[in-house]
Amino acid sequence: MSPSAGGRATSAPIMGRDAEPTLFELSAPGRRAASFRTTGVPEWTPAELVPGEHLRGDPAPIAEVSERDLVAHFTRLSHRQYSVDLGAYPLGSCTMKYNPKLCDDAASLPGLTDVHPAAPAPLTQGWMELLAQLEEALCRITGMHAATLQPPAGAAGELTGLLLMRAWHEEHGNPRRKVVIPDSAHGTNPASVTLGGYETVTVPSDRRGLVDVAALRERLDDDVAGIMLTNPNTLGLFEEDIAEIAAAVHEVGGLLYYDGANLNAILGVTRPGDMGFDIVHMNLHKTFAVPHGGGGPGAGPVAVSERLAPYLPGPRPVVGDDGAYRWETPPKSIGRVHSWHGNALALARAYSYILANGGDGLRRVAEAAVLNANWLRTRLRGIYDLPYDRPAMHEFVASTSTLKKGKGLRALDVAKRLLEEGFHAPTVYFPLIVDEALMIEPTETESLQTLEALGDALERIAGGDAEDARHAPRTTPVRRVDEARAARQLIPTWDARE
Repeated sequence: MSPSAGGRATSAPIMGRDAEPTLFELSAPGRRAASFRTTGVPEWTPAELVPGEHLRGDPAPIAEVSERDLVAHFTRLSHRQYSVDLGAYPLGSCTMKYNPKLCDDAASLPGLTDVHPAAPAPLTQGWMELLAQLEEALCRITGMHAATLQPPAGAAGELTGLLLMRAWHEEHGNPRRKVVIPDSAHGTNPASVTLGGYETVTVPSDRRGLVDVAALRERLDDDVAGIMLTNPNTLGLFEEDIAEIAAAVHEVGGLLYYDGANLNAILGVTRPGDMGFDIVHMNLHKTFAVPHGGGGPGAGPVAVSERLAPYLPGPRPVVGDDGAYRWETPPKSIGRVHSWHGNALALARAYSYILANGGDGLRRVAEAAVLNANWLRTRLRGIYDLPYDRPAMHEFVASTSTLKKGKGLRALDVAKRLLEEGFHAPTVYFPLIVDEALMIEPTETESLQTLEALGDALERIAGGDAEDARHAPRTTPVRRVDEARAARQLIPTWDARE
């Protein structure tokens, strides 16, 4: 049944082999009607479709632009943007690496893109199989038992993990108030702890740049719900005492949460589950080739040990004895954390990346990430300060502390000047425990030639004129901005005449 022009129901078929084509017209007052033929659809006038007060009396003043001029305009705009497809993007902690176009092609297959998420399970078996196999692969990679694919980003994965932690403790009649994080943690960690209803307890790093285990033990009591750790940590260093840390947290009944931001450094080499972690989130848009930046969409699945599996968000794809997939919600589920089943096409990209690489290929990803970071770290020794000059993992932290004292060259100046050299800037002033920090992650996708060029550029900047660097960049569409003044006196307007 479909509505007729007068609002009554009619039995005219919407689609049918024998239906006569009808003319469908839609026009604004005073304009020639736009018409096209449909099949079996009744005619409506504009007034019946849209209230009269919402209809224009005159044509909209839309400029007429030729296709050639439009393409030229957007092509020029694209040339102003720096991207991972253009060059090195050594943004420490963010893993801004090149994404294989194979993954985009896979995610563009009509069998994936032309499926509505509300379609019933019998009509979406292919999608459900893909999601189930991705979950299995992620669990094998991390050493976990089960996972949810719903969280749409790493931060959403963090909050989901903390809600799982809370559900676990409350189910066992022992609600707790505190979560421990290291002083080198990502900024999202304390934010997620607060959103999860917990109090943040900070543990300091020792002289090695690792968690101070003695200080951690002083902070552990029966009110600690767990600890959030990144391993390797934000300094790019592997937490050598992770087994001891896990045992200490478990002794007081706490859980270990793994921030998977740096997972690309250990793929195929070791697993969070083998280190003693109970909850693991993964940034698929960092580790498994989903486009990163621009606001998403991302994907932040969360995997858990067997005892936490009953609390996972649902529904999840489960295969029955007949080989067919169905949606099933775990018995003690914390509920949905995202509409439908997550950012599905981002998940498809990640699954294609895993299949294309295989287990041995994923290990090579980690090996290349570690090799690239250590090659560049060694290249910069003696040029920049290296507060933790020891074998790093996928990233390392340098500092301009000596250069600042000697010639006034700050980390911000190096970052701005590097833009003129044709490279994106690294992360600056983070982690907060390093003065004038330059957090550099070359990623596994950069060639030796690119690393050499990046090293040469950083050396030229360190040896150049500090006053000159303070005025950089001068060759980019937007030049040096007074960020402190902009933060205090923000004027969110733009005048085309300026």
